[in-house]
Amino acid sequence: MKRRLLSIATLYPAATRPVFGRFVARQMEALAAREDWEVTVINPIGLPPPPFSALGRYRPLAAIPPLVTAGPFTVHHPRFLLVPGLSGRFNPWAITRAVLPLARRLHRETPFDLVDAQFFYPDGPAAADVAAALGLPHAIKARGSDIHLWGDRPAALLQMRRAARSAAAVLAVSGALARDMDALGLAPPGGITVHYTGLDRARFHPLPRAEARSLLAQSLPALTLRPADRLAVCVGALIAIKGQALAIEALTSLPGDIQLALAGTGADEAALRAHAAAHGVASRVHFLGAVSHETLPVLLSAADVMVLPSEREGLANAWIEALACGTPLVIPPIGGAPEVLDRPAAGRLAERTPAAIAAAISEILATPPAQAEVAASAARFSWDANAAALAEIYAKAAKC
Repeated sequence: MKRRLLSIATLYPAATRPVFGRFVARQMEALAAREDWEVTVINPIGLPPPPFSALGRYRPLAAIPPLVTAGPFTVHHPRFLLVPGLSGRFNPWAITRAVLPLARRLHRETPFDLVDAQFFYPDGPAAADVAAALGLPHAIKARGSDIHLWGDRPAALLQMRRAARSAAAVLAVSGALARDMDALGLAPPGGITVHYTGLDRARFHPLPRAEARSLLAQSLPALTLRPADRLAVCVGALIAIKGQALAIEALTSLPGDIQLALAGTGADEAALRAHAAAHGVASRVHFLGAVSHETLPVLLSAADVMVLPSEREGLANAWIEALACGTPLVIPPIGGAPEVLDRPAAGRLAERTPAAIAAAISEILATPPAQAEVAASAARFSWDANAAALAEIYAKAAKC
């Protein structure tokens, strides 16, 4: 008989934000595709009170329907009250208040075996409270910024510790993140389980670089490359912690045939454009906007190197996707980066300085590894393996 999971995830895609938390959706889809688990997702949407919820960046969120049944499982989108910049410490309470009536009704109709949270804060404390109200065990997964950001805030950390102590399972996306969590007092009595991310192997695999660049000319005509150009690509939201400004500065000390493509959107786009202009490399920095999931593997295969100078990561899906396409990485020694770069062909660890980033890019481009050799470093990642491990972890948790 199948077990039933109720997953609470603030980090989850929807029609008006299709790439937001896409990796969480892929994990849940892979788990639901198995014979042993049924999945129901509750994706709470934080909105300020009217009329502000209909303005600016909140308008697309307000347009998300409360219920989506078209996919492999049902996704609920209840609303909770959000006061931007002020309600962070109260968000777990607000989420619980919005989710619990729905969770009670769903549990009465067809009982669940386990409640999980797909982000440690604010999801984790909310999932712990919902699970306690339903008389169920709960599990929490940490992904990086939830620990490194909220773990520095005393009110949030207290709530996270409480949720961890009562958890049947606590997961981390890398060994490094698990050690950070342990130091913060976020390990349950049974310890923290490392649960690596997955990978869509049918989508992310090497295309010959010349073929990929030819396809790019059709799918991303704004990215014009000369035959001799070499391409560095940076995949991530255009926000300060991703470090695109450092990659732009690194470009100033690299040869003029090296182009930099930024794939993503975000609040820092105007500032990054100005930064490129101020450093005299505006013509070499290409802003691609949101790149579709279909085009992203082509872009990664076309690149000679992927650079992502993030301030913090647990284990970024973008790292694994680039490697699977045969593209070596230049990333800082943060989070699970040393666990991913387990061989020279996979890339270089570089400190978050323009000089270190430029030196690492130069070293890779001087003796570029074969795409197949790079892709081999991602062979251990797949959504099937991810789901199989998760199913086993959750089966044990559900018996607690």
